[in-house]
Amino acid sequence: MLDGWLDFHRDTLLRKCSGLSAEQLKTRSCEPSTLTLLGLVRHMAEVESWFNNDLEDGAVAPIFYSDDDPDGDFDRLEEAVVADDVATFRRCVERSRTFCARTADLDTILGRSRSGEDISLRWIYLHMIEEYARHNGHADFLRERIDGATGP
Repeated sequence: MLDGWLDFHRDTLLRKCSGLSAEQLKTRSCEPSTLTLLGLVRHMAEVESWFNNDLEDGAVAPIFYSDDDPDGDFDRLEEAVVADDVATFRRCVERSRTFCARTADLDTILGRSRSGEDISLRWIYLHMIEEYARHNGHADFLRERIDGATGP
């Protein structure tokens, strides 16, 4: 059931991006913000790694950001190739689905917070649903700014 909620939100983000040019997907919300639809896709590809960080294997390596460039998923879009970034997002989603399919127990502990608290699969699902809902709201505003499209 939780996977269905997440897939709905994942699909919503991609629908918000459909039919737009690369230039439009890189259009900032308003200066000086670097928030863009493509940046949201890249950010959510990064966030999907929450499902794959576990105590045994450790953290998944960042894709678009680094310690030196913590907002690289949003900031470095000049040379970004939209098709490549969308494909990366889809790969990250598929990796998450595979991970969750073999880790069915929602009480499985996958990590520790900075404060040392356990992070369960249940917590990650809830966090991901919140994260997608929040950023899909941003995507609504961005899309409306670009071409006036609203709704699902």
